[in-house]
Amino acid sequence: MSDANAGQPAPDFDRMTRDIADVPAVEVITTVAVHLMSAAAVNLGLAEEGPQHKDLDEARKLINALAGLVTASATEISSFHAAPLRDGLKSLQLAFREESVVPDEPGQGPGEKFTGPVFG
Repeated sequence: MSDANAGQPAPDFDRMTRDIADVPAVEVITTVAVHLMSAAAVNLGLAEEGPQHKDLDEARKLINALAGLVTASATEISSFHAAPLRDGLKSLQLAFREESVVPDEPGQGPGEKFTGPVFG
């Protein structure tokens, strides 16, 4: 068994810690939100490979996490950053409803406990 990191220098964790400390919170929050959106879209079957990666259970979890993050951070990151995140979240919630064989009742879909009912 070979070590994939053999011969490579160890990561400089002090430098990495300083680097993340220099990133504004709004950038960290929006980056995490975009990653959650992307993962949810893939699990909704919206990626190029489509149904190959479709998993509505995983999509529900990701949309719930995204809704909590966007709702909790909206006042901290300003409308300039929060508005597009809310739009993306709503699009994912609507896509989830369309992909579901048995759609959730209004207000019961993923993230709707944070956002309220989502209608097309």
